[in-house]
Amino acid sequence: MKKIKFGIVGTSGISEKIIAAAKQDTRFILSAVYSRNLERAKNFAIKHNIPHFFTSLEEMAKSNVIDAVYIASPNSLHARQAILFMENGKHVLCEKPMASNAKEVRKMIESSQKNRVTLMEAMMPTLKPGFKTIKDFITEIGKIRHYFACYCQYSSRYDDLKAGIVQNAFKPELSNGAVIDIGIYTIYPMVVLFGKPQNINAAGLLLETGVDGQGTVNFEYNDMTATIMYSKIVDSSLFSEIQGEDGSIIIDKINNISSVTLKLRNGNIKIMNFRQGDKNLNLINNFKNDYYYEIAEFIDLVNSGKIESEVNSHHNSLVTIEIIDEIRKQIGVFYPVDSSVGNS
Repeated sequence: MKKIKFGIVGTSGISEKIIAAAKQDTRFILSAVYSRNLERAKNFAIKHNIPHFFTSLEEMAKSNVIDAVYIASPNSLHARQAILFMENGKHVLCEKPMASNAKEVRKMIESSQKNRVTLMEAMMPTLKPGFKTIKDFITEIGKIRHYFACYCQYSSRYDDLKAGIVQNAFKPELSNGAVIDIGIYTIYPMVVLFGKPQNINAAGLLLETGVDGQGTVNFEYNDMTATIMYSKIVDSSLFSEIQGEDGSIIIDKINNISSVTLKLRNGNIKIMNFRQGDKNLNLINNFKNDYYYEIAEFIDLVNSGKIESEVNSHHNSLVTIEIIDEIRKQIGVFYPVDSSVGNS
């Protein structure tokens, strides 16, 4: 298969994780990096042996040294940057959330379709083997009646906020907050499995910066319900669960699935474990880095000429952000980009 020359936008920790994962796919060639800061771009390039570095997005987008780009910039910049690269014929793997709101995501999808380039949201858990196991197990638990997902993780930056120091994670101008940063991990799998809910009822806690710190949302479908809990200001040890009339599926971490348990009403239990090095349960062969699967999926799409994934599809990304928009509306989270001219 053809090797793909990648550029990286952003030099944060998630970029480091993606680079580490990409080393497991020989089709990935790290060719360029962008940072607004010349010294940071140069140092990052030296650290990772990247031949080209840029401080101009326009120059990088027009360059022939990349075929595709991974975007890991602040949420508020995703849409504008992704469209720039797609308009220049580059494929885009965009870190979650795809963009700040549904209007931006629609524009990104339009650009992907117009320019016939691949666009995929880097939503990691839905592409991992554990999620495939969930889809396999779901046929065994009978009529689905309830989906419950929980992801609460105390932010390392919350202590700064309490001390009066506002880090990026809590800035509305960067389109941050609990539901779009954390809650999305509970919503996206629900959308992939069950589609768009008919009704949404959200409650959340606003912080002094105007973003949400935590939330609980109830959803209604035709013949089932769903509940999600998410937070950046508390931790939780709760599992996630899909409940059917014949049994349930228990998921250890909805944001990074490493263990899935099928528990049937007839007493049968099946456990699938995906943690590296655990010999006690059913360990998958050929262990890969957690982020490997999104890289491999994206490269497969590019090489096959497909502009979207079947799992992390344009439709699923759009429905997810539409849900997040409604949650933000109900709990009162507003981003400056929501009202910007052209919303890009």
